[in-house]
Amino acid sequence: MIYQNVCKGIFIKRPNRFIAHVLIHDKEEICHVKNTGRCKELLVPGCTVYLEDCRLHTNRKTGYDVIAVEKKLPDGKSLLINMDSQAPNKVVYEWIQKGNLFPSNANLKTEVTYHNSRFDLFASYNNTKAFIEIKGVTLEENGIVRFPDAPTQRGVKHIYELIDSIKEGYHAYLFFVIQMQRAVSLEPNIATHPEFAEALCASAKAGVKLLAYTCNVSTNSMTIDAPVPIKLPAKK
Repeated sequence: MIYQNVCKGIFIKRPNRFIAHVLIHDKEEICHVKNTGRCKELLVPGCTVYLEDCRLHTNRKTGYDVIAVEKKLPDGKSLLINMDSQAPNKVVYEWIQKGNLFPSNANLKTEVTYHNSRFDLFASYNNTKAFIEIKGVTLEENGIVRFPDAPTQRGVKHIYELIDSIKEGYHAYLFFVIQMQRAVSLEPNIATHPEFAEALCASAKAGVKLLAYTCNVSTNSMTIDAPVPIKLPAKK
């Protein structure tokens, strides 16, 4: 996926989940944050962020969207992380359309309702039907990425609904999109939400296919790159 009219800014503060104050061209602007997660380790005062200029959309209250951030690493280098929560669904859709995961003749639909959940993608081909739930990952420490960065009861509900779908003959996938290039492995964030980790383990046992892929991230684009292993907690 590609963004249009991208510019650079310096992050100042984030008074609530939806907006950030960013210095752009020496002027403080109020910008929309396209990620309602905490992102405290990313949006650090003084960090470099990248924004999509949306000022041509006259009905908007904010003129820019925050789409990516440079995270300083312990070795002094920077890691570019896409933090647009809408991007993972788009890049997975594009990736599957190119013949990945399913045959090229697979029919794809977005936002498909199943029982009490609405899954991100639904694929059908021949006699196969599959639900795909997609989770964006931005929390990284020394190459290990974790999900979630905040408790998500909605995420837990989705997992158990995926398990139920398998019992009814569907295939089920949980796809973690790591919105950066550097990652050694993905782990459930037990300290933040142990219930999600339990559900993830239950899903693997039930036959939900767990996938985690890094992304090629630039200041104005993101595409699926390479798989990384998912490390589940050891059984007690």
